[in-house]
Amino acid sequence: MELLLLSNSTNHGRAYLEHALDTVTAFVGAGATLAFVPYALADHDAYTGVVRAALEPRGITVRGAHDSGLDGADAVFVGGGNSFRLLRDLYRTGLRDELRDAVRGGLRYMGASAGTNMACPTLRTTNDMPIVQPPSFETLGFVPFQINPHYIDPRPGDTHMGETREQRLAEFLECNDVPVLGLREGTWLRLSDGAATLGGPLDARLFRRAEAPRELPAGADVSFLLTAPAAFDA
Repeated sequence: MELLLLSNSTNHGRAYLEHALDTVTAFVGAGATLAFVPYALADHDAYTGVVRAALEPRGITVRGAHDSGLDGADAVFVGGGNSFRLLRDLYRTGLRDELRDAVRGGLRYMGASAGTNMACPTLRTTNDMPIVQPPSFETLGFVPFQINPHYIDPRPGDTHMGETREQRLAEFLECNDVPVLGLREGTWLRLSDGAATLGGPLDARLFRRAEAPRELPAGADVSFLLTAPAAFDA
């Protein structure tokens, strides 16, 4: 499978996808047709228009999967928003199973934020509020580990008394024994030919059960995650 999994689609002070536009263009391919899945936001047409405005100047034709499905697409992009709403609508439309088959059959998959969550085995490491209830937390399972997009480090001196992201992921690992890759803003994970590589300017943070979190440098080969054992509800 060929995957490009972005932590986020918009970086502070930059236009939509601008921070990763060269990487996205190289992944999708100039002259390609991209099916965009807009189900993470309520206004599907407007959301598709945002993606079209960002990518069509790069020679990429963008079609809304809510109108045209995946037929004739060279790649699919599942956009960010609310992960619970996205997953519910993937189940509701039957697109979840269609995506699983198409991507495993060679269709290139790009996700951002909620779309990156969908590439994992389960929804359980999303940051989102459960505004709707999907039939299951089981997502697409293109990678055997979990990803936490928009990973935020604790801020020194912060007086907020709620859990940090690190604490929430530690709670997840109390109940599940599977690696979690924290992707900071402006970074991504690229999977190609059975290898996984970190992209973007910042390091990633890896969480494993009964281990201290560790930093993985930008550009690192993290293919070892593709064969790491995973157990849920363990």
